[in-house]
Order: sequence, then structure tokens, then C-alpha cells
Amino acid sequence: MPYISVTALSHPGLRREHNEDSLVVGPWTLCGTVTENPQTMAFPLGRPLVVAVADGIGGQPAGEVASSLVVRRLGLFGPALDGEEAVRDALGMCNHAVYAAADRAPELSTMGTTVAGVVILEQELLVFNVGDSRVIEVGPAGNGDGGRAASDDTLHQLSVDDSPALPRGRRTTSIVTQALGGAPTFSAITPHVSTSPLTPGTRMLVCSDGLTDPVLDNEIDDILRAHDGGRAVFELWKAAMSAGGPDNVTIALVSVAG
Repeated sequence: MPYISVTALSHPGLRREHNEDSLVVGPWTLCGTVTENPQTMAFPLGRPLVVAVADGIGGQPAGEVASSLVVRRLGLFGPALDGEEAVRDALGMCNHAVYAAADRAPELSTMGTTVAGVVILEQELLVFNVGDSRVIEVGPAGNGDGGRAASDDTLHQLSVDDSPALPRGRRTTSIVTQALGGAPTFSAITPHVSTSPLTPGTRMLVCSDGLTDPVLDNEIDDILRAHDGGRAVFELWKAAMSAGGPDNVTIALVSVAG
């Protein structure tokens, strides 16, 4: 029977006092906490399955509140996310919910979060994001890295970063051009949502920028060529810590087995 395997980890990093990232995998949510080791879950292929990471906006209040609010709602909406329009509507409702929560409590004013994820259907993959958390399509593990050409890279980013254009030589920025919440008054969003066919063997990396900012693409690529499942997620986390662990890092590696 075809099934979906999801291995995930969330960690505050080495420089943050607490974790403002949140994660949803189907009905399971992890909010503002730490997993000591990668956790793996398996689901039958069929009903819509949502896997998403929300990264609370740093430097503004209550990022963990915003990110947890969003993933919990996505977990509730998940079984009904059967197409692009349903995903856009759900993200719009999440945006309204973040602003409504901030309106009820002045100490939450301007809280916001990014979000990126996938909804896995029986024959299709829906990819969505708002902000700079990412969804990356990953080639199969076990390819090795000897003698490959530049065009052989395993990674293909499916999400679209909501970030300003960067000057030559700079590869990261903490600025996002849209988010769920994050402003003093309500601001509508235009989510990035796309559909592609689902094939057995597909692997996707869903992560916050606590991984992709400090760790270069070629290092992520090498790790995912060599490893799968819990070992891959652990090695990605270790790479982020070796690069200084400057931010919260949440990683979900999604695999579709035939």
C-alpha cells in the first residue's frame, strides 16, 4: 500500500532563548518546543495530508503564538484541503486569525509568522508558502556525490521566497515582504500555491530559514544524497548547529513510498 513517511525535528538553535517555530503533520502539531531526536510518522496515501512549518517573525512580539495558531488551524483544515483554492482560503483565514488574536491582546500587536508546506493528495502535490520558509523537492538518497556536474543538483525549490532582491554577493536576508500577521493593521496576503503530479519516490524538504540561511545548498544537497529519514534530518540539524545555529530550525523530510 502506498504511504507517506514524515520525519521531523524542531530546535531553538544556539543563540535564541526559545523556539518560535511550529510544525504540523496531519493532525499532529509541535509548537514552540524542542524534539531531542527526529520523530517519524507514517500515513496512508489517500486523504489530504498537510505538512507545514511556521516560523514566528523575530524581533516582533509573540512569534511562537502566531506560528502555533497557524499550524493548529492548518491541522484542523487539513482533511478539506483538496485543491489550490481550498489552500488559499485556509491561509487567508489563518491570516485573519493572527490579526484577530493580536487585536484582542495589545501585547500581541504586530505578531506574525511565515508558513510553508505541502498537501499530499492521492495523485497530486499542493505546495504553498507565505514568507521565506521553504519547500524543496529532493532527489532520491544514495546517489553519492562523486563526479557530479553542476546540473545534477538534487535540490529544486518549489516555494517562492517573499524577500526583497538582494545585492550581489549576499544570499540571505531577515526581511520578508509578506507574512501572516506582522503589521499594526490588517494586511491581505497573496499566497504562493502550485500543483504538480505526485510520483512514488518523491521526497520533499519543508523547513524554516534556520536551516537554509546558515547552511549552503550544496551541503544540504550532499546530506540528502547520502541519507534518508531520521539520519538525514539529524545530519541537516547538525549542519545548522555547526554553522553557528543562529536561529530556530525546524525540518520535515517527506517521502512518498510506492
